[in-house]
Amino acid sequence: MLPKEEFLFLWNHATIKVLDIRYELFKPEEIGKSYKLPANMFLYATGGGAEVQIDLINYTLEGFHLIHGGKGTTLQIMATDKGFEYFLIFYRASIPLTSNKMIARALQTNNPFNYQYSLVPNSPITMFEKIYFMYKKWENANSLSKFIVKSQFYQLLNEIFMQLDQDSVDIQKLNVSSQIKAYLEQNYAQPLTLESIARALRYSPSHLSIQFKQQLGCSPIEYLIQLRIEKASILLEKTNASLRDIAMGVGYSDVYYFSRLFKKRVGVSPTKFRQKQKVSDLIKDSPSMSERYSIVDWSFQDYIENGYQYDERKYEPMNKRGLSAFTTLFLCLTLLLSACSSGASTSTQGGEKQASTTQTVSESQTKTVSTMKGDVEIPVNPERVVVMYYTGDVLAFDVTPVGSSKIQEGAAFEEELKTVESLGEWFEPNVEAVIQLKPDVIIIPSKDELYDQMQRIAPTVMIDFSTSLDERLTKIGEVLGKEKEAKELLANFYTKVEDSQEKLEEAGISDKTISIMEGGKGKMSVVTSYTFGRGSQAIYEYLEMKAPDIIQKKIDDKNNTNEAIDVSLEVLTDYAGDYVFRSSYDGMVDLTDHPVWSNIPAIKEGRLIEMDFGFCYYNDIYSLSKQLDFIVDQLVATTKN
Repeated sequence: MLPKEEFLFLWNHATIKVLDIRYELFKPEEIGKSYKLPANMFLYATGGGAEVQIDLINYTLEGFHLIHGGKGTTLQIMATDKGFEYFLIFYRASIPLTSNKMIARALQTNNPFNYQYSLVPNSPITMFEKIYFMYKKWENANSLSKFIVKSQFYQLLNEIFMQLDQDSVDIQKLNVSSQIKAYLEQNYAQPLTLESIARALRYSPSHLSIQFKQQLGCSPIEYLIQLRIEKASILLEKTNASLRDIAMGVGYSDVYYFSRLFKKRVGVSPTKFRQKQKVSDLIKDSPSMSERYSIVDWSFQDYIENGYQYDERKYEPMNKRGLSAFTTLFLCLTLLLSACSSGASTSTQGGEKQASTTQTVSESQTKTVSTMKGDVEIPVNPERVVVMYYTGDVLAFDVTPVGSSKIQEGAAFEEELKTVESLGEWFEPNVEAVIQLKPDVIIIPSKDELYDQMQRIAPTVMIDFSTSLDERLTKIGEVLGKEKEAKELLANFYTKVEDSQEKLEEAGISDKTISIMEGGKGKMSVVTSYTFGRGSQAIYEYLEMKAPDIIQKKIDDKNNTNEAIDVSLEVLTDYAGDYVFRSSYDGMVDLTDHPVWSNIPAIKEGRLIEMDFGFCYYNDIYSLSKQLDFIVDQLVATTKN
């Protein structure tokens, strides 16, 4: 039965255009093909056989068989030794924009053109004749032939829908996660990023990531990492390939990074994992050892591949008899392993000594910091710092991070970040890229989902957005091992604030009102808070300048939750102060000749100051210091004109 009434309802409202009709034949010696569907498609198999996969759904085709697939899905065909013969009909279905809410709602929830289904036709020869007729007409490629093809296509649809209505057919909706999973299954060994995956599948990175998370509960990169680890586990278990070859085979060029990532995900290093599999096989082949193994819980000493760090796993014996069984089993397995491994003879006593030494060094080089997520153990002086959003605060300590969230163009510290790896948006970074940087510590704003991702990679310090500048700098200074520098930074900053206020006082403009605006297409966004960026914190909080009364009341209102409000250009004059700062960016509306804008006194008399969006976007101490210089210089300059 059809999945819902909307299926035919939407087909009835659609405009259909046949885009192409193809005939293809795989000879027995040929294998097949794989490609992404450029449009919606019907595949009609007419001879031979093949294993066909559309995204992750498999079909075994023999003889006459029809499959429908949606645009963007990945079609794979593996012909059998009989060869494979089939037709492809590509079409586009569109529904004109309409105010009919029923159509819009149905299209959103049950888009029939994205459904995936297959059926064996009740009248295979009749269907073949229709499709073959369409194919021959399509070869003529004139307008009349295409019109005839279109009319025949509707007849074909009629036959298909009649059978769908009568038979129980499994109809699958096309979803983004299936497309991504199919793409990753094929390309996991390639160097992939969220951006490259999105580009290949023709989605925006944000849309692709959001849809995938909604459907599978994890990000595409998280899924890719897990997929690679699963593939690597199989290779470790089933082959004797070197770690380097296995790492390369699943998409990692750095074997050390691969080993570290594998242990983080699996709990043991790749070499340890392989050893356990060998021991398991040995036990299976030896009934007497299998009996003992079922009695005693046993494990080799854990260690990190290439890390030289040992951590002995201890087990409490149930009784003396259990301890004897443990000792016997350990000796047996040691002898067996020495016979099948290549000359690795390290004494247990020596290993314990090394573990003890390493542990002592490790403990002496770490410290515990208190965070909003509890106590976090971090290196005393972290060298590889990854930071999301608070980049300017970290730079202020003369610490260049190894990775940072994406920086707005024009930011005060843009030049300093040119050699630093960009990790994407702060709230949705490229997780794999962060892992590859091997950070000592990660500093992030308050977002639980982000914290859950980052704390799995390295010690993560989360700092609330609402934290004051003093508290934030003090905490970051503690994390970086630069507590003294934090005090100096704050002292120097507040000295600059006092000097800036004095300059404005001397220029006679400290009592003037200031408005901050952005936009211009029929309305302007007017800043009504000192926490919104756009220079608001520097102007309203630190320089202590006022806005026009209509804005200042909102700024002073502790219950005000609107950091900015939209104001139509017709009444914008009421919101304009003695000076107007406008957040500027490429492509913003040109208001030069707008009668209302041009007649605002501040604009008309040359007291408009353009401030780059990226430059005034951040509220870190590095940016605030630069913003203070710019704002004061620009304000003072207007008095000299």
